[in-house]
Amino acid sequence: MPPRLAPQQLDQLVERIALYPDPLLAQVLTASTYGDEIADAATWANQHNYLHNDELSRAIYEDHVQFDPSVMALLPFPSVLDMMARDPGWTQALGNAVLSQRPDVMDGVQRVREKAMDYGYLESNAQYRVVDAGPGDIEILPVNPGYVYVPYYDPLIVFAPRRPGFFGGVGVTFGPGIFVGAFAPFGWAGPVLGWRTHEIFFDHRGWERNWGNRGGYVHSYAYPLARPAGPRVERHVERHVESHRDRH
Repeated sequence: MPPRLAPQQLDQLVERIALYPDPLLAQVLTASTYGDEIADAATWANQHNYLHNDELSRAIYEDHVQFDPSVMALLPFPSVLDMMARDPGWTQALGNAVLSQRPDVMDGVQRVREKAMDYGYLESNAQYRVVDAGPGDIEILPVNPGYVYVPYYDPLIVFAPRRPGFFGGVGVTFGPGIFVGAFAPFGWAGPVLGWRTHEIFFDHRGWERNWGNRGGYVHSYAYPLARPAGPRVERHVERHVESHRDRH
């Protein structure tokens, strides 16, 4: 069992992902518990970042990608996987905390979300609805459930009071919307965070992996993905980028 982290340590640990929308945050929390798969998944996602929606979904099938569904759920989000892969120590620390003290991790997310709300950086916008459902239950939900946007922000700015007369830059910006409807078999079957009960759900089924059962737990997804027996392969065609020489 890893050492337990204090509330202040947990707050610092989750700051970089606390403003992610609940569905994406659910994927990051669960994927972090499969830290040994993150680097390979990030490499695959970067190599296929020219594919989107159904084409990307088809490539995942055709390549026999065999990561855990929570990791495959992040393949449409190469920037998120890249962040996790570039800082494996952080990813491992988050995964260990999720497995050993999930309620404390989720409470930490709520504490820093409350800070961002108090300081005026967390509010509803064109991408997300921010719902304050009571103490310890601040939800960030997509306006359109089919599209998820990755927020980008500096924790040193959004979780601190605004300084009078000081412009600290834009608080939160967003990447392009990712249509997640094409990825239901890859962990996107209704991810939900139950803040008051400290639960994580995928299609109304509780995700129950913890430190004790981490070696054998297999989540029951509503759309179970048949794992291929053979090795991973590359079958789709790489895109051709026309060069200046090609045009003459």
